[in-house]
Amino acid sequence: MKKHVCWIIPTLDRGGAEKQLVMLANRLDPTQFDATLIVLTRTGPLEKELDTHRTRLIVLGKKGKFDPSTLWRLTREIRSLRPDLVHTWIFAANAYGRVAARWAGIRCILASERSADPWKSSLHLAIDKMLASFTRGITTNSYGVVDFYAAKGIDRKLFEVIPNGMEPRDPSTEITREEAFARLGIDPARRLILSIGRLWPQKNYKDLIWSAEMLRVLRGDTSYAILGEGPERQRLEEYRDNVRAASEVYLVGHREDAMSILPHADLLWNGSLYEGQSNAILEAMQAGVPVIASDIPGNRELVRDGETGILFPVGEVDRLMRLSNLLLQDQSMRNRLIDAAGKHVRQEHDAQKMVDRHAEYYRRMLST
Repeated sequence: MKKHVCWIIPTLDRGGAEKQLVMLANRLDPTQFDATLIVLTRTGPLEKELDTHRTRLIVLGKKGKFDPSTLWRLTREIRSLRPDLVHTWIFAANAYGRVAARWAGIRCILASERSADPWKSSLHLAIDKMLASFTRGITTNSYGVVDFYAAKGIDRKLFEVIPNGMEPRDPSTEITREEAFARLGIDPARRLILSIGRLWPQKNYKDLIWSAEMLRVLRGDTSYAILGEGPERQRLEEYRDNVRAASEVYLVGHREDAMSILPHADLLWNGSLYEGQSNAILEAMQAGVPVIASDIPGNRELVRDGETGILFPVGEVDRLMRLSNLLLQDQSMRNRLIDAAGKHVRQEHDAQKMVDRHAEYYRRMLST
């Protein structure tokens, strides 16, 4: 008999967790599972990628950080749906969703933590611990996330690590190098370094901008572009201009064609202060772009230093500059990293493998 899965997430913005959940919804076997996706706050660009013939979509329109009316409506929706399990993703949905599921009498309540989150206050962590007391299991994409929450007092036995999945690249989206550079407004004769992600303090873009300017001065042929939007834009633009890096540092905003541009980059930089498992790194590894990333727990599981990419210590902008220069000069090293990274993605991060792991996990949790 089919089981009914109800997922809950704050939005359908184009974030890493949201991408993984939409992929899961679109690929989960409809002969074994019925599915409903409840969005707490608002929909977003990923709604158009969700197959609503397979997954029922409900948007509640939560207002503000604490909206009791949404909690009551969510409880009513869950009672009406009567799912076999509720699986919540990201803090707001983990909080509202688990409480509502408990009030609705759901026995199998699961959560998902997608990142090691040092921003969480003692109150956030107290809420996490309280909710964990009636949570049957917590999925995550990284052992670094498990270590983070275990250190905060949540039993590591609750966690199930399911690495992020990657859809195959779509050949119809491929463009030429000349077209990619024209879309960015950059001379195709230059060496292009990309970062992809929200303009947010977590991403530590100030260090990357400074390293990019040092690399440009050293080599004279590099340009750095950040593909992403967010609340840090003005601060980053001011910083870029203050360090006189404006000539070859581009904050180009969110790009729907980011995956078409990515294969034409010479390097991908990730300087995050904390991560779960970066989709941008995975996408670069899949696209044949060498990755240099900050040496933090989430990144280490993807970037095996010197094998599938290169790691640098957080904050060491001169080290990032030197490593980038070395990699731009050494084609044999680039080829070796690209080959190993591509193999790793194919073996460990296949989209269907991620979905099958979730399906097996759901069956196991429902049988306990």
